[in-house]
Amino acid sequence: MASGAMDKLDQLDKVEKEIVSCLYTAGQALAEIAKDKPSQKQIDLLVTQFMNSLATIDSSLTDHIRYLSQVSTGQPHEGSSYASQKVFKMAWHRLEHARTRVEELERLKSQHVTRLITPAQRQALLQQQQQLQQQQKESQGGGGTAASGGTQSSSSTPSTTTTTYTS
Repeated sequence: MASGAMDKLDQLDKVEKEIVSCLYTAGQALAEIAKDKPSQKQIDLLVTQFMNSLATIDSSLTDHIRYLSQVSTGQPHEGSSYASQKVFKMAWHRLEHARTRVEELERLKSQHVTRLITPAQRQALLQQQQQLQQQQKESQGGGGTAASGGTQSSSSTPSTTTTTYTS
């Protein structure tokens, strides 16, 4: 496999040398045209060399592009971890965004609920929230069992809402 890659690189190196030769020929043709008495025969020869060289370059580059389009699959290289790192990073950002939104919704819920309940109920709710925050801090420090903290939060909310309707 390494020799195939080296062959392709050698071929590209030859194409690069052909490009240099093509540019040199074009420079010679322009220098001949710039003379006071240019030789039409020399100009025709240089233009023919330039056009042949250009055709060779075009053909070689087209072959390389065709080869690359055949071997490329759109998948990351087997040894590459970029794709998995990118997926992980995006998932982490989504998780952080979801946490932020849940915290914001909890805050809004708390503000709304505190307007509708009695002082004793408010005190009980504050204690529940403090316990929940403490559990979340412990779970974040302990390895990421934040999902169980979220479940406890939703289970405490209906009892608070039920209390609100009965009072």
